[in-house]
Amino acid sequence: MFFLKKLNKKFLKFLSVALFVLTLVLYPSLLGRVPLVSSLSSEVSIIQALAKPLQGSIAPENAPATIQFDTSQAAFASEGSEAKADKKDPVLDFFKMAMGALAGLVLFIFGVTRLSEGLENLGTERMKNFLSKCTTNRFAGVLTGAVATTLLESSSVTIIMVIAMVSAGVLTFVQSLGVVLGSNIGTAVGAQIISLDIKLYVPLLMFAGLLLLFLGKTDRQKTIGIIILGFGLMFYGLEAIDEAMKPFRTYTPFITWMETLGSNPFLGAVVGAIFTVIIQSSSATVAIVITLASSGIIALPAGIAIMLGAEVGTCADTLLSTIGRGSAALRTGVFHLLFNLVSVTVGIIFAPQLVQLAQAISGGGGVGREVANAQMIFNILGVVLVIGFLPIVVRLLERLVPDSQADLERQRRQQEKQKTSEQVGASA
Repeated sequence: MFFLKKLNKKFLKFLSVALFVLTLVLYPSLLGRVPLVSSLSSEVSIIQALAKPLQGSIAPENAPATIQFDTSQAAFASEGSEAKADKKDPVLDFFKMAMGALAGLVLFIFGVTRLSEGLENLGTERMKNFLSKCTTNRFAGVLTGAVATTLLESSSVTIIMVIAMVSAGVLTFVQSLGVVLGSNIGTAVGAQIISLDIKLYVPLLMFAGLLLLFLGKTDRQKTIGIIILGFGLMFYGLEAIDEAMKPFRTYTPFITWMETLGSNPFLGAVVGAIFTVIIQSSSATVAIVITLASSGIIALPAGIAIMLGAEVGTCADTLLSTIGRGSAALRTGVFHLLFNLVSVTVGIIFAPQLVQLAQAISGGGGVGREVANAQMIFNILGVVLVIGFLPIVVRLLERLVPDSQADLERQRRQQEKQKTSEQVGASA
């Protein structure tokens, strides 16, 4: 068993390096940065151009007419092609774009997964102690949830951890609500980091992560290396997706679809929710939206609509984590779903005002920054509007999801266990 675990760790390390190397080798040719075919065709055209003077030396009397005919023909062809280009959209290589976007998505999800796993391994127990000690009231719970989600880089991880702690009796249902609210703010903080322009430093991050991963002497150093490598791969994957999607900037059907999502926020929210359920991460969805918006592929209204949908889609995995956890944990999951549904519904209704507010406070920082700011505004306003009504929400949820007999028995066992531990501590 130990051998299998050790082999599994070695395999994961090898897989991370293999993905990194394969991407560096294959990704440029997929996206056209190293256009192998076009370079060969250009070399052939150069050879043909050099061959024309040689043909002219063999038949000099026909050379001027031939050169004049070719020039006029090329001019006519270029004018005709420009006229056609004005009338028709450019022909896109969808397979090439799909392969480039898929390569970027795989790298991005792999990087996010390694980042989350590294952060969990590094500080899960500490984070549990932090959550249990710093949720004395609803406001402290919000701050605690925001900090925990920012550090763990995942609201789902934070909420699933909270649900497990509620099920184990470490946190009460009331204490968990503030943490759930704060996790939404923590997600928006992560989006602010994604909107920063640090693309030039990403290779340094990945190189530093690899060094720590392979040269680190302790498990802690290697875990930090995995975190840094995952962070770098996440940004590199986003850059790959952005590069693959660039042809859509001038593609009329895609532009029309984005305008439809922007003018119909409900449809945009549905798209965002479905995509988030598929990739199991609202942070990933928002990060991709911010990256594409920064390069002008997605407009601000469509980006905000998809972001709102991601807030609902992230509830899927947290609801799954409540299965078999008891009524208190189920109430926490239901609160997360209802809070996000209500806040997103209000956000869809006031989507035009949210667009204007994000533009006003961003100061011309680009569409990506505006999407990140819109998410921050949306989540902070949602917390502010709901936090004062938490006592009422608690009573409603307790009526909606009452304690079962199994829950009462579990609470009795937890109280007896706590009394036993206190008696043992007092006698010692």
